[in-house]
Amino acid sequence: MRTLISTAFVSLDGVVEAPGGEPGYRNAGWTFKDIEFLPEAFEIKGREQQEATAMLMGRVSYEAFSPVWPDMEDFADYKEMPKYVVSTTLSPDDLVTNWGETTILRSVDEVAALKETEGGPIIVHGSATLNHALSDAGLIDRYHLLVFPFLLGAGKRLFSATDKDAQKLKLVEQEAYANGVQKQVFDVVR
Repeated sequence: MRTLISTAFVSLDGVVEAPGGEPGYRNAGWTFKDIEFLPEAFEIKGREQQEATAMLMGRVSYEAFSPVWPDMEDFADYKEMPKYVVSTTLSPDDLVTNWGETTILRSVDEVAALKETEGGPIIVHGSATLNHALSDAGLIDRYHLLVFPFLLGAGKRLFSATDKDAQKLKLVEQEAYANGVQKQVFDVVR
């Protein structure tokens, strides 16, 4: 079974919305405002590109990333990596042609089937709504979190508000950086 890893920039109060400056959110770009850039705090992002063998995202994140990431040197390792987009509305004609093989999945059940295939880790970028559904279905195996020292209040959250049984996590890697960012890597305990 393949490992499904959710990776996120998250505020201390759990917000993941518009970390890079996507329009329409009051605090857009919060990961780069009023915080010193320290390359070592982002080491995990390079490691993710080296270790992942496929990328999974929801429609909204796909529509935000696909016009930009294919030509960015920072994300070069993702260019030819197989990508999967979970959407009930996208059609093959909506997909960009310069970002490698992309497959549309129509449901969380199809994500579960993908996890059963041969291959290495699948990384989930962005995709707050998809993260909720994957977590609620018990499909996420690991979280890679860069926690920023901000309280943002309103905004899309990484974790679902569904009333469910407690889910234990095991901290497997952590580090705090001089700019206040914390790396936290958790495995889901089954």
